[in-house]
Amino acid sequence: MVATGRPAALPTLFLFFSLFFVSSQASDPYPRAQNVTWKSTNFKTILTWEPEPSENYSFTVEFSSLSGDKQRSRHCIRSSAALCDLSGSLSDLQACYTADVLSEPPRGASSDIIEFPHTRSPRFCPYKDTDIGRPDFKLQVSDDKKKTTLYVEDPLTAIFKDGRQLNIRDVFSDQLLYRVTYRRNKSTGRKTYDSRSSAVELVGLDRGESYCFSVQAFIPSRGSHKQLGEPSATRCSAHEDQSIFEVYSAGVIAAAIFLVLLLVGLVVAVTVVCCKRRKNARKSGKEGVPLRDV
Repeated sequence: MVATGRPAALPTLFLFFSLFFVSSQASDPYPRAQNVTWKSTNFKTILTWEPEPSENYSFTVEFSSLSGDKQRSRHCIRSSAALCDLSGSLSDLQACYTADVLSEPPRGASSDIIEFPHTRSPRFCPYKDTDIGRPDFKLQVSDDKKKTTLYVEDPLTAIFKDGRQLNIRDVFSDQLLYRVTYRRNKSTGRKTYDSRSSAVELVGLDRGESYCFSVQAFIPSRGSHKQLGEPSATRCSAHEDQSIFEVYSAGVIAAAIFLVLLLVGLVVAVTVVCCKRRKNARKSGKEGVPLRDV
């Protein structure tokens, strides 16, 4: 049986395309951007990518909304940095954007390449995708101990309007809620309460008990993975008639006891030494007095 020559042509064809791909990659003097990523918190939005900056090439960023024309940020044209701050450029917070990172010659250099290598970013929608940072709050218990109020400070954003820096309440309006997670001090059981106001009032807590609270922004209209912001630091209310063991930890109490005992020991030691010296001084004084003649 005589074998045909067709199967032998397949490896040759594969080798041809491999060499073509390698040669095209080798002829590209500017590395294509990799891992293009949006990083955004409170509408402070930065586009990042790899590789690290080099004096041999630069990057230019072009961005556009899905229905708009491409634009360039003047700070991100032939830049040697591997990031671009687009906070002030994405003016329509409700729109969705994509960006292209072009690999180009460094500033002052020229090239005969007509179309530079570029990489497109994922889609980014500021209103839906920016992370919400941790808020701060003050804690106040009413005089009759029946109501606890948390005064939440709305986190500031990177957005300015008419010369004023906007906070997240200005942007999200009635879409913004605050979720309070609370528990009795030194207890593991947790409860949550959602409030539309930045002044969160909690009633029905046990009078005289200490409670611990944390707060985070909650935007139900968003996707499930972006609904909750970063939790705040935990703050606890005071406990009425607290014993010393509730106010201070065991380590602090043990250290205090040790210091008191050490101080008492030093006082006793100093007293004993002083008494011995005084007794020795009296004895030596008597021995040094000559006997009188009778």
